[in-house]
Amino acid sequence: MANLAVAILLASLGAVATAQKTSAPAAMPAYQGTYPSYASPPVAEMPAYQGSYPSHISSPAASPSYTFPAPSPPSMAAPTASPPSPTPSQSAGRRRLRVGFYRRSCPRAEKIVREAVRNATSKNPGLGAGIIRMHFHDCFVQGCDASVLLDPTAANPQPEKLSPPNFPSLRGFEVIDAAKEALEKVCPGRVSCADIIAFAARDASFFLSRARINFRMPAGRLDGRVSLSSEALDFLPPPFFNLSQLVDNFRAKNLDEDDLVVLSGAHTIGVSHCSSFTDRLPPHPSDMNPAFVTLLQSKCPVSPNFTNDPTVVQDIVTPNRLDTRYYTNVLKRNVLFTSDAALLSSRRTARKVVENALIPRRWESKFARAMVKMAAIELKTATNGEIRKMCRVVNN
Repeated sequence: MANLAVAILLASLGAVATAQKTSAPAAMPAYQGTYPSYASPPVAEMPAYQGSYPSHISSPAASPSYTFPAPSPPSMAAPTASPPSPTPSQSAGRRRLRVGFYRRSCPRAEKIVREAVRNATSKNPGLGAGIIRMHFHDCFVQGCDASVLLDPTAANPQPEKLSPPNFPSLRGFEVIDAAKEALEKVCPGRVSCADIIAFAARDASFFLSRARINFRMPAGRLDGRVSLSSEALDFLPPPFFNLSQLVDNFRAKNLDEDDLVVLSGAHTIGVSHCSSFTDRLPPHPSDMNPAFVTLLQSKCPVSPNFTNDPTVVQDIVTPNRLDTRYYTNVLKRNVLFTSDAALLSSRRTARKVVENALIPRRWESKFARAMVKMAAIELKTATNGEIRKMCRVVNN
C-alpha cells in the first residue's frame, strides 16, 4: 500500500508540474451551457439499508449550546458508532446552535426527518444526492435559511429555486415537504425548514455512504424571508471556475481550501446534464482522459439544448455511493467539470486529493466536519428569521 501511495502521489504531482509548465489558457468566453444538475435521480435503485440507523438521534442528557458567529470548524474525531459532537465556538452574540436542539420541544424531530430521507433514498439514491447539493446551495445563498425552498409569488416571481444553478436541476424538494408535513402534525410550528435541510443532508450522507459518514448536526436555525434568483448566480460557484476562483468563493463563506477539496467529494454521487460540461469535450481543449471523452461523446449530443440534454453519472464506478472514488477519478482525469479538474492545478490541493483517495476514513471524518461547518453559514436571527409553517412560502 505504501508503494502504491507513493506511486499515485508522484504521478499526480508530476501531472500538476506538467500542467504548470503549460501556458495559461486564453480567457474563457461567457458560459453558454446550464449549471451542473448532478442531483438529478439516476435510474438505478439502491436497496433499502439493512444495518442500524444513525446513533446521532440519541442526544446527551444535557446538550451544550454552540455559538457560530461565523462558521468555525468543530473538533471531530473519526465517526464511530457513537458519533462525536462539534466543539462549541467561544464567541457570543449570534444565533446559537446545539446538538439535540429539539430534544424537549419536538423529541421525534430528527427521527422523522431521517425516515423521510430513508424512504426517498431507498427508492432513488439520486434524491439523496439532490438533498446534499440542496444543503450546499441553500447555505451559500442568504446563509442556511431554507431560502432555496421558497416558491415564486406575484411579489417575487424569481426566487433562488428558479435561478439557472438550481432550475431545473435541483432535486429533493418533495423529501423536505414530506418531512415538514409529518413534523407539523406532531410538533406544529417548532421545527424550521432550515434545520430540516441540514438534518436531511446529514442523513442522506449516512445512507449513501452505507453508514460510514455518521455525525451529529447542531440545530436551531431560523428560516429566511428573502430569496432572489440573482443571488444564486452571484454566490454559487459555476462548473467552469478555476482553482483561485473556487478558493475565493469558498473563502467568502468562511470555508477554507481543505473544505473546498473535501466537499467536492460529493461529486461522486448523482448525475449531470451534458450541457454542464460540453465546454470540455471536442472541439474544445481539455485534459480529460481520452477514453472518458469517448464515453461522454457516445452519450451526449454535440450541441445540447433544452429539449435534448441527456444526463450522465458523475462517477462511472460507484455512482450511487458517497465514497472517495471521486478523488481517484480526479487523479485519472475522469471528471466532468473544470472545477473538478482544477483541484490538480496546485501541489497543495493535489496532495489533498491524493490523501483523500488513499485514506477513506480520514475523508469521511473531514466531510462530516465540513458539513457541520457549512451548516452554520450566516444564520438568521429573530429579527430576520422565522419558523415557516410551510417550507415553500413565508408566514403571513
